[in-house]
Amino acid sequence: MNKDLLRNELTFKATRSSGPGGQHVNKTSTRIELYWSLENSLAFSEDQKVRLREKLYNRLTKEQILILASEQTRSQFKNKEHVIKRFFKLLEEALIPPKKRKKSKPTYASKEKRLQSKKQHAEKKASRKKPDF
Repeated sequence: MNKDLLRNELTFKATRSSGPGGQHVNKTSTRIELYWSLENSLAFSEDQKVRLREKLYNRLTKEQILILASEQTRSQFKNKEHVIKRFFKLLEEALIPPKKRKKSKPTYASKEKRLQSKKQHAEKKASRKKPDF
């Protein structure tokens, strides 16, 4: 994953943050929104794009654009750093290939336990029959 190339593909928008903040809050735009287009990205191969599309399908818009926002601090710069970190972490987690399942055999003890319970069940049923004379 080429982080420098990805940084060039990002676009940012600063908006007003929600919540309390006094008189100054109505004048400053500290909330940062990050926009990234998966379709127009040159940083990933087609296979990687397919994996990202599958993993991030609930976060992508219809136009295949990922939107992340941060309004944790009152600093626009810190919010920008935070949203970029979240973006890269999200992509790294989405690109991890799934582990293949290894088939496992039942243990000897579990086989014995199953057979023992079958025998008990059969004895219970047999004891309900009328005796043969």
